[in-house]
Amino acid sequence: MSAGLHFLLRSLFVLLLLLWKPIIVDLFCCFICMMGLGHEEGFGAPCLKCKEKCEGFELHYWRKICRNCKCGQEEHDIPSSSEEDRKVGKLFEDTKYTTLIAKLKNDGIPLYKRNVMILTSPVPYKKSVTIDTVTYEWAPPVQNQTLAKQYMQMLPKEKQPVAGSEGAQYRKKQLAKQLPAHDQDPSKCHELSPSEVRHMEQFVKKYKKEALGVGDVKLPGDVEVRAPDENNLKNGGGRGTSSTVGTMEKSPDRKASQYSCYHCKLSMKEGDPAVYAERAGYDKLWHPGCFVCGTCGELLVDMIYFWKNGNLYCGRHYCDSERPRCAGCDELIFSNEYTLAEGQNWHLKHFCCFDCDCVLAGITYITVNDKPVCKSCYMKNHAAICQGCHNAIDPEVQRVSYNNFNWHAKRECFLCSCCSKCLIGQKFISVEGMLFCSVACKEKMMS
Repeated sequence: MSAGLHFLLRSLFVLLLLLWKPIIVDLFCCFICMMGLGHEEGFGAPCLKCKEKCEGFELHYWRKICRNCKCGQEEHDIPSSSEEDRKVGKLFEDTKYTTLIAKLKNDGIPLYKRNVMILTSPVPYKKSVTIDTVTYEWAPPVQNQTLAKQYMQMLPKEKQPVAGSEGAQYRKKQLAKQLPAHDQDPSKCHELSPSEVRHMEQFVKKYKKEALGVGDVKLPGDVEVRAPDENNLKNGGGRGTSSTVGTMEKSPDRKASQYSCYHCKLSMKEGDPAVYAERAGYDKLWHPGCFVCGTCGELLVDMIYFWKNGNLYCGRHYCDSERPRCAGCDELIFSNEYTLAEGQNWHLKHFCCFDCDCVLAGITYITVNDKPVCKSCYMKNHAAICQGCHNAIDPEVQRVSYNNFNWHAKRECFLCSCCSKCLIGQKFISVEGMLFCSVACKEKMMS
């Protein structure tokens, strides 16, 4: 090879490298991001909903779903890790609930000190006695273990967080669903601008001050109540504070049956514990199984609640009542510009095809299971197949549907399977996707 040709090829290579460098860097960063997030969030964990149909959890690089099966992280059997306790620890940071967290010496990150309750009981076995141990992955942080045990027994069996049980799986799922990390931590969000970060930090600070609380388990007779201050109700939308909820003294003259649950309105039973929410005021109480979110109806995980306008909310639905949430990335929207489509809110950059992630602004899209899909992906992955020509049916053309079968509304597709007579506007007989214009044609074809 001549020196001149060698020099020319080297120059072309350098030029191409310079032109493609931004794309290569973006792709590399995207790959690193996906790999890092995937492994951090339980890469490869099986989906509890899709079972073997999912190849294992792989976190999408900006959606909060699995790239393989499109289910959320909470639907996968991801092993418990310190990330859950870090998330709740950060939520309680700079609040009155700092007694529920501890800061690690090595990094100073607040860690949730959830109360784990271990109960042991002797069980006769043949001629000896064995010890049966039951571990609750979370229990109310009360000094009286008998009270905590009573509380647990009043929860539905399938929601009691016994280690290794359906209830423990339920608690883990609700932690992910009710208290998403991206509702409180800007670093868990996708490419926020400095202005968005600032607005989010102000929002989090505000709800910690005005709405966040943790339920308190007590016997009704142990609490003397006083309704929240009227001025506070007017100014704070029904929010109570420690200065408005009254004293914590015993009230022996009042029977438990005289107390009624704020949720179901039924009377409390003698000796049963109740859950109180300080921000609501100690004149209100709930059965343990009734301490639920007013929107989703789910048990408030670890009794963590948000109080607004006389209602309890989980973290997710409180935030939804305050800010629009992007249907693409599941994050709260703090930018001034966003779009509304299909009855949902979207960041402008996240109004994308649910299958291929191409931006949908200005192009045709089709809604599939409430998710927008570009026309190309729809034709490839979701379109109905014509029984006549066996091709995908364009969503913008007319079709005929009958008994879960579909045809192009054309002479060459919607016709008799025996004599090829066009059946558009005519009576017909359908047998397993085949069409017949008459009983004679059906019998001739089926014989």
